[in-house]
Amino acid sequence: MVRALRWLSLLATVPPLAAAAAHVLELPNKFALDGLLWLAVQQNIYRGWGPFIGPFEIVAMVATWILAYLVRARWPAFALTLAAALCLSAMVAVFFVFNAPVNAAFAGWTAETLPADWPDYRRQWELGHAIAFVLGLIAFCTLLRAAFVEACARGAAVERPSASGGRL
Repeated sequence: MVRALRWLSLLATVPPLAAAAAHVLELPNKFALDGLLWLAVQQNIYRGWGPFIGPFEIVAMVATWILAYLVRARWPAFALTLAAALCLSAMVAVFFVFNAPVNAAFAGWTAETLPADWPDYRRQWELGHAIAFVLGLIAFCTLLRAAFVEACARGAAVERPSASGGRL
């Protein structure tokens, strides 16, 4: 159960991490866009990302919290898994604090109604994705580290000689 849940946590973390990485890689070019082009990009290119990426974020977060509970007696796997669960939860919170308000605002904008302070919205939206990327990367790396720690612990237990001098 723990191994399957660990795989689920790792694999479900990949799509949100990849999406956040894409946003970070696009950032310099997105800041070069004028308001109308930026609005067109936001309203067209990213359509459908939320319904695809969102479920992966939720699965990754929930699976990792369950995994943290299941490995709570195994140190340092517990600490690493707990750190990942906290990062994945923060990643979801960042979306609702930074990105969702901007998404709601620009959904109703047109070329004629683009507000003068649209660069502030862009900055908030991009900052949210940059923070999400860092959190997702930390979560993925700590989940990997926890898996390696557990695998090494299992390997060491198998290789320890028994009292009779043989292998376990």
